[in-house]
Amino acid sequence: MAKFFPIGQVMGFVFSLVLTFVALLVYFTDMSMKTGMIVLLVTAFLQAGLQFMIFMHAGETKDKWSIYSNIAYGFGLVIITVLGTLLILLWDMDM
Repeated sequence: MAKFFPIGQVMGFVFSLVLTFVALLVYFTDMSMKTGMIVLLVTAFLQAGLQFMIFMHAGETKDKWSIYSNIAYGFGLVIITVLGTLLILLWDMDM
């Protein structure tokens, strides 16, 4: 019966709850803006990685490196889009 119990998913869920609790501490404690943003960014990226690895089963196929490269490509596009939007709308840089 122990081989049918999804211990990896349960531990991933518990770790996800811990990361959510840490992110909530930013709101309920008196952290500075810089410290709070660093904590939120770290917990957000850890949470996203946890979701991909545990719950979306990204590393369980034979072709896992193509999945990892697609995820890295997606993150790259997100960073380019966010920085481009900030460059144009917020920082008012004329090209």
